[in-house]
Amino acid sequence: MATTLNHVGLARDAYKGAATTLCAGCGHNSITNHMIKALFELGVEPHRLAKMSGIGCSSKTPAYFVETAHGFNGVHGRMPALTTGAHLADRRLVMMGVSGDGDTASIGLGQFMHLVRRNVDCTYIIEDNGTYGLTKGQFSATADVGSVQKRGAVNTFQPIDPCAVALSIGCSFVARSFSGDGKQLVPLIKAAIAHRGTAVLDVVSPCVTFNDHDGSTKSYSWVKDHDQEIQDVSFIPYFEEILVDYEPGQVRDVEMHDGSHMLLKKLDQSHDPTNRLAAMRLIEESREAGQLLTGLLYVDESAVDFATREGIPKAPLRDLGEAELRPSRDEFAKMMAELA
Repeated sequence: MATTLNHVGLARDAYKGAATTLCAGCGHNSITNHMIKALFELGVEPHRLAKMSGIGCSSKTPAYFVETAHGFNGVHGRMPALTTGAHLADRRLVMMGVSGDGDTASIGLGQFMHLVRRNVDCTYIIEDNGTYGLTKGQFSATADVGSVQKRGAVNTFQPIDPCAVALSIGCSFVARSFSGDGKQLVPLIKAAIAHRGTAVLDVVSPCVTFNDHDGSTKSYSWVKDHDQEIQDVSFIPYFEEILVDYEPGQVRDVEMHDGSHMLLKKLDQSHDPTNRLAAMRLIEESREAGQLLTGLLYVDESAVDFATREGIPKAPLRDLGEAELRPSRDEFAKMMAELA
Protein backbone atom coordinates (compact mmCIF):
# COMPACT_ATOMS: atom_id res chain seq x y z
CA MET A 1 0.00 0.00 0.00
CA ALA A 2 1.41 3.38 -1.04
CA THR A 3 2.20 5.80 1.79
CA THR A 4 0.58 9.24 1.55
CA LEU A 5 3.17 12.03 1.50
CA ASN A 6 2.65 15.72 2.16
CA HIS A 7 3.90 18.53 -0.06
CA VAL A 8 7.44 18.35 1.39
CA GLY A 9 7.61 14.62 0.72
CA LEU A 10 7.15 13.33 4.29
CA ALA A 11 4.80 10.66 5.61
CA ARG A 12 2.64 11.26 8.68
CA ASP A 13 4.92 8.96 10.72
CA ALA A 14 7.67 11.60 10.39
CA TYR A 15 5.59 13.80 12.71
CA LYS A 16 5.21 11.26 15.50
CA GLY A 17 7.26 11.09 18.69
CA ALA A 18 7.79 8.82 21.66
CA ALA A 19 4.99 6.76 23.17
CA THR A 20 2.89 8.74 25.65
CA THR A 21 3.28 8.20 29.39
CA LEU A 22 0.09 10.11 30.22
CA CYS A 23 -3.05 8.44 31.57
CA ALA A 24 -5.17 6.49 29.09
CA GLY A 25 -7.97 8.76 27.87
CA CYS A 26 -6.15 11.99 28.74
CA GLY A 27 -7.31 14.87 26.55
CA HIS A 28 -3.68 15.91 26.09
CA ASN A 29 -3.07 12.80 23.99
CA SER A 30 -5.90 13.82 21.67
CA ILE A 31 -4.36 17.28 21.28
CA THR A 32 -1.04 15.65 20.38
CA ASN A 33 -2.72 13.68 17.60
CA HIS A 34 -4.40 16.84 16.31
CA MET A 35 -1.04 18.68 16.29
CA ILE A 36 0.55 15.80 14.36
CA LYS A 37 -2.23 15.96 11.78
CA ALA A 38 -1.99 19.76 11.46
CA LEU A 39 1.80 19.79 11.08
CA PHE A 40 1.69 16.97 8.54
CA GLU A 41 -0.99 18.65 6.46
CA LEU A 42 0.81 21.99 6.57
CA GLY A 43 4.07 20.32 5.58
CA VAL A 44 6.15 21.92 8.34
CA GLU A 45 9.71 20.68 7.97
CA PRO A 46 10.77 18.98 11.25
CA HIS A 47 14.16 20.70 11.37
CA ARG A 48 12.39 24.09 11.32
CA LEU A 49 10.07 23.28 14.22
CA ALA A 50 10.94 24.35 17.79
CA LYS A 51 8.81 22.72 20.52
CA MET A 52 8.84 24.67 23.79
CA SER A 53 7.29 23.77 27.15
CA GLY A 54 7.48 24.27 30.90
CA ILE A 55 6.41 21.94 33.71
CA GLY A 56 3.28 19.83 34.13
CA CYS A 57 1.43 17.03 32.36
CA SER A 58 0.88 19.30 29.36
CA SER A 59 4.56 20.16 29.12
CA LYS A 60 5.44 16.51 28.54
CA THR A 61 3.55 16.70 25.24
CA PRO A 62 6.49 17.85 23.05
CA ALA A 63 8.10 14.44 23.60
CA TYR A 64 5.15 12.82 21.85
CA PHE A 65 5.26 14.54 18.44
CA VAL A 66 7.88 15.30 15.75
CA GLU A 67 10.74 13.47 17.40
CA THR A 68 13.35 15.00 15.07
CA ALA A 69 12.38 18.62 15.78
CA HIS A 70 14.13 20.96 18.21
CA GLY A 71 12.77 20.91 21.75
CA PHE A 72 13.29 22.65 25.08
CA ASN A 73 11.58 21.79 28.35
CA GLY A 74 12.14 24.78 30.65
CA VAL A 75 11.51 25.81 34.24
CA HIS A 76 7.91 26.09 35.51
CA GLY A 77 6.18 29.10 33.94
CA ARG A 78 9.19 30.28 31.96
CA MET A 79 8.31 28.90 28.54
CA PRO A 80 7.29 32.33 27.11
CA ALA A 81 10.73 33.83 27.82
CA LEU A 82 12.49 30.82 26.35
CA THR A 83 10.28 30.99 23.28
CA THR A 84 11.01 34.70 22.83
CA GLY A 85 14.76 34.13 23.01
CA ALA A 86 14.73 31.16 20.65
CA HIS A 87 12.60 33.03 18.13
CA LEU A 88 14.84 36.09 18.13
CA ALA A 89 17.94 33.89 17.78
CA ASP A 90 16.53 32.24 14.65
CA ARG A 91 13.41 33.68 13.04
CA ARG A 92 13.34 30.83 10.52
CA LEU A 93 12.10 28.48 13.25
CA VAL A 94 8.40 27.69 13.60
CA MET A 95 7.79 28.25 17.30
CA MET A 96 5.22 26.02 19.01
CA GLY A 97 4.76 26.38 22.75
CA VAL A 98 2.72 23.82 24.68
CA SER A 99 1.71 24.82 28.18
CA GLY A 100 -0.93 24.07 30.79
CA ASP A 101 -3.40 26.07 32.85
CA GLY A 102 -1.03 26.00 35.86
CA ASP A 103 2.07 26.78 33.79
CA THR A 104 0.25 29.66 32.05
CA ALA A 105 -2.36 31.09 34.43
CA SER A 106 -0.48 30.70 37.72
CA ILE A 107 3.31 30.85 37.97
CA GLY A 108 3.74 31.82 34.32
CA LEU A 109 0.96 34.40 34.02
CA GLY A 110 3.31 37.40 33.95
CA GLN A 111 5.50 35.88 31.26
CA PHE A 112 2.46 34.80 29.24
CA MET A 113 1.09 38.35 29.27
CA HIS A 114 4.34 39.92 28.10
CA LEU A 115 4.75 37.37 25.30
CA VAL A 116 1.27 38.30 24.11
CA ARG A 117 1.71 42.07 24.32
CA ARG A 118 4.98 41.81 22.38
CA ASN A 119 3.23 39.71 19.70
CA VAL A 120 6.08 37.22 19.43
CA ASP A 121 5.54 35.02 16.38
CA CYS A 122 4.54 31.69 17.93
CA THR A 123 1.66 29.28 18.41
CA TYR A 124 0.82 29.03 22.12
CA ILE A 125 -1.33 26.00 22.95
CA ILE A 126 -2.78 25.81 26.47
CA GLU A 127 -3.87 22.31 27.46
CA ASP A 128 -6.46 23.45 29.98
CA ASN A 129 -7.89 20.88 32.43
CA GLY A 130 -8.54 23.16 35.42
CA THR A 131 -6.49 21.02 37.79
CA TYR A 132 -2.94 20.25 38.90
CA GLY A 133 -2.69 16.66 37.72
CA LEU A 134 0.94 16.13 38.77
CA THR A 135 0.23 17.13 42.37
CA LYS A 136 -2.97 15.11 42.88
CA GLY A 137 -5.81 17.27 41.63
CA GLN A 138 -5.90 20.66 43.35
CA PHE A 139 -7.84 23.44 41.57
CA SER A 140 -5.85 25.49 39.08
CA ALA A 141 -6.43 29.18 38.34
CA THR A 142 -8.74 28.36 35.41
CA ALA A 143 -11.20 26.32 37.51
CA ASP A 144 -14.69 27.82 37.41
CA VAL A 145 -16.47 29.11 40.51
CA GLY A 146 -18.60 26.29 41.92
CA SER A 147 -16.71 23.48 40.20
CA VAL A 148 -16.29 20.47 42.45
CA GLN A 149 -13.03 18.65 43.17
CA LYS A 150 -12.94 14.86 42.98
CA ARG A 151 -12.77 14.72 46.80
CA GLY A 152 -15.76 17.08 47.14
CA ALA A 153 -14.15 20.49 47.70
CA VAL A 154 -15.86 23.40 45.91
CA ASN A 155 -13.90 26.17 44.20
CA THR A 156 -14.81 29.63 45.52
CA PHE A 157 -12.29 31.70 43.55
CA GLN A 158 -12.94 33.54 40.28
CA PRO A 159 -11.25 31.85 37.31
CA ILE A 160 -8.59 33.37 35.10
CA ASP A 161 -9.77 33.04 31.50
CA PRO A 162 -6.67 32.84 29.22
CA CYS A 163 -8.67 34.00 26.20
CA ALA A 164 -10.08 37.03 28.03
CA VAL A 165 -6.62 37.92 29.34
CA ALA A 166 -5.10 37.59 25.86
CA LEU A 167 -7.81 39.77 24.32
CA SER A 168 -7.46 42.44 27.00
CA ILE A 169 -3.77 42.97 26.17
CA GLY A 170 -4.14 42.96 22.40
CA CYS A 171 -3.40 39.38 21.33
CA SER A 172 -3.67 39.17 17.54
CA PHE A 173 -5.13 35.63 17.37
CA VAL A 174 -7.34 34.09 20.07
CA ALA A 175 -9.28 30.83 19.85
CA ARG A 176 -10.74 28.17 22.12
CA SER A 177 -11.51 24.55 21.38
CA PHE A 178 -11.97 21.12 22.95
CA SER A 179 -9.48 18.26 22.83
CA GLY A 180 -12.14 15.89 21.54
CA ASP A 181 -13.16 18.09 18.60
CA GLY A 182 -10.53 17.42 15.95
CA LYS A 183 -12.75 18.76 13.17
CA GLN A 184 -12.54 22.21 14.76
CA LEU A 185 -9.14 22.04 16.45
CA VAL A 186 -6.98 20.86 13.53
CA PRO A 187 -7.82 23.82 11.25
CA LEU A 188 -7.45 26.20 14.20
CA ILE A 189 -3.93 24.87 14.84
CA LYS A 190 -3.08 25.22 11.15
CA ALA A 191 -4.39 28.78 11.09
CA ALA A 192 -2.48 29.62 14.27
CA ILE A 193 0.80 28.36 12.78
CA ALA A 194 0.22 30.39 9.61
CA HIS A 195 -0.59 33.55 11.60
CA ARG A 196 2.29 35.98 12.01
CA GLY A 197 2.29 36.96 15.65
CA THR A 198 1.18 35.34 18.91
CA ALA A 199 -1.65 32.86 18.40
CA VAL A 200 -3.25 31.67 21.65
CA LEU A 201 -5.32 28.47 21.61
CA ASP A 202 -6.97 27.58 24.90
CA VAL A 203 -7.92 23.90 24.54
CA VAL A 204 -10.15 22.39 27.24
CA SER A 205 -8.59 18.99 27.89
CA PRO A 206 -10.24 16.79 30.56
CA CYS A 207 -8.03 15.13 33.19
CA VAL A 208 -9.47 11.62 33.39
CA THR A 209 -7.81 10.97 36.76
CA PHE A 210 -8.69 14.10 38.76
CA ASN A 211 -11.20 16.25 36.84
CA ASP A 212 -13.60 14.16 34.76
CA HIS A 213 -16.41 13.67 37.26
CA ASP A 214 -19.84 15.14 38.01
CA GLY A 215 -19.42 18.71 39.23
CA SER A 216 -16.38 19.44 37.06
CA THR A 217 -16.76 22.04 34.29
CA LYS A 218 -13.76 20.58 32.47
CA SER A 219 -15.11 17.03 32.11
CA TYR A 220 -15.97 15.26 28.86
CA SER A 221 -19.69 15.13 29.70
CA TRP A 222 -19.90 18.81 30.78
CA VAL A 223 -18.22 20.05 27.60
CA LYS A 224 -20.41 17.80 25.45
CA ASP A 225 -23.54 19.26 27.07
CA HIS A 226 -22.42 22.93 27.08
CA ASP A 227 -20.22 23.39 23.98
CA GLN A 228 -21.37 26.31 21.84
CA GLU A 229 -19.50 26.64 18.52
CA ILE A 230 -19.45 30.14 17.07
CA GLN A 231 -18.52 29.05 13.53
CA ASP A 232 -17.56 26.11 11.36
CA VAL A 233 -13.84 26.61 10.77
CA SER A 234 -11.78 25.42 7.83
CA PHE A 235 -8.23 26.38 6.85
CA ILE A 236 -6.77 26.04 3.37
CA PRO A 237 -2.97 26.54 3.04
CA TYR A 238 -1.66 28.30 -0.06
CA PHE A 239 0.02 25.18 -1.46
CA GLU A 240 -3.14 23.07 -1.58
CA GLU A 241 -5.81 23.13 -4.29
CA ILE A 242 -8.76 25.08 -2.93
CA LEU A 243 -11.88 22.90 -3.03
CA VAL A 244 -14.63 24.17 -0.75
CA ASP A 245 -18.23 22.95 -0.71
CA TYR A 246 -20.10 26.15 0.04
CA GLU A 247 -23.30 25.66 2.01
CA PRO A 248 -26.02 28.26 2.57
CA GLY A 249 -24.89 30.92 5.03
CA GLN A 250 -22.43 33.76 5.27
CA VAL A 251 -18.72 33.06 4.74
CA ARG A 252 -15.92 35.35 5.87
CA ASP A 253 -12.48 35.14 4.25
CA VAL A 254 -9.64 36.12 6.61
CA GLU A 255 -6.32 36.54 4.81
CA MET A 256 -3.19 35.77 6.83
CA HIS A 257 0.11 37.67 6.54
CA ASP A 258 1.72 34.95 4.45
CA GLY A 259 -1.06 35.05 1.85
CA SER A 260 -2.88 31.95 3.07
CA HIS A 261 -6.55 32.09 3.93
CA MET A 262 -8.80 30.99 6.75
CA LEU A 263 -12.44 30.59 5.87
CA LEU A 264 -14.99 31.10 8.62
CA LYS A 265 -18.52 29.96 7.88
CA LYS A 266 -21.18 31.66 9.94
CA LEU A 267 -23.70 29.42 11.60
CA ASP A 268 -26.67 30.52 13.71
CA GLN A 269 -24.66 33.14 15.61
CA SER A 270 -23.19 36.12 13.76
CA HIS A 271 -19.71 36.93 15.07
CA ASP A 272 -17.09 39.19 13.51
CA PRO A 273 -13.66 37.70 14.46
CA THR A 274 -11.99 41.06 13.84
CA ASN A 275 -14.04 42.75 16.59
CA ARG A 276 -12.11 42.46 19.87
CA LEU A 277 -14.83 43.99 22.05
CA ALA A 278 -17.42 41.63 20.58
CA ALA A 279 -15.15 38.68 21.36
CA MET A 280 -14.75 39.80 24.98
CA ARG A 281 -18.50 40.27 25.29
CA LEU A 282 -19.14 36.76 23.93
CA ILE A 283 -16.75 35.26 26.47
CA GLU A 284 -18.54 36.99 29.36
CA GLU A 285 -22.02 36.16 28.04
CA SER A 286 -21.16 32.50 27.52
CA ARG A 287 -19.73 32.26 31.05
CA GLU A 288 -22.89 33.77 32.51
CA ALA A 289 -24.99 31.31 30.49
CA GLY A 290 -22.87 28.36 31.61
CA GLN A 291 -21.68 27.64 28.08
CA LEU A 292 -18.24 26.82 26.65
CA LEU A 293 -17.64 29.08 23.68
CA THR A 294 -15.39 27.50 21.04
CA GLY A 295 -14.03 28.66 17.70
CA LEU A 296 -11.99 31.60 16.47
CA LEU A 297 -12.71 34.44 18.88
CA TYR A 298 -10.43 37.12 17.46
CA VAL A 299 -7.81 37.73 14.79
CA ASP A 300 -5.99 40.97 13.94
CA GLU A 301 -4.60 40.90 10.40
CA SER A 302 -2.83 44.25 10.75
CA ALA A 303 -0.79 43.46 13.88
CA VAL A 304 2.98 43.68 13.47
CA ASP A 305 4.97 40.88 15.09
CA PHE A 306 7.65 41.63 17.68
CA ALA A 307 10.73 40.86 15.57
CA THR A 308 9.54 43.01 12.65
CA ARG A 309 8.65 45.93 14.92
CA GLU A 310 12.04 45.79 16.64
CA GLY A 311 13.96 45.52 13.36
CA ILE A 312 15.50 42.13 14.14
CA PRO A 313 17.34 40.88 11.01
CA LYS A 314 15.94 37.82 9.27
CA ALA A 315 19.36 36.17 9.38
CA PRO A 316 19.69 34.08 12.58
CA LEU A 317 21.49 36.09 15.28
CA ARG A 318 23.65 33.05 15.99
CA ASP A 319 25.07 33.34 12.45
CA LEU A 320 26.09 36.99 12.72
CA GLY A 321 29.78 37.66 13.12
CA GLU A 322 31.70 40.35 14.96
CA ALA A 323 31.60 42.73 12.01
CA GLU A 324 27.78 42.73 12.01
CA LEU A 325 27.37 42.88 15.78
CA ARG A 326 30.03 45.44 16.75
CA PRO A 327 30.07 49.07 15.52
CA SER A 328 33.11 50.19 13.55
CA ARG A 329 35.66 52.59 15.07
CA ASP A 330 34.20 55.48 13.08
CA GLU A 331 30.64 54.63 14.14
CA PHE A 332 31.72 54.29 17.76
CA ALA A 333 33.58 57.63 17.66
CA LYS A 334 30.52 59.34 16.16
CA MET A 335 28.28 57.87 18.86
CA MET A 336 30.62 59.03 21.63
CA ALA A 337 30.81 62.52 20.11
CA GLU A 338 27.02 62.76 20.23
CA LEU A 339 27.12 61.96 23.95
CA ALA A 340 29.76 64.58 24.71
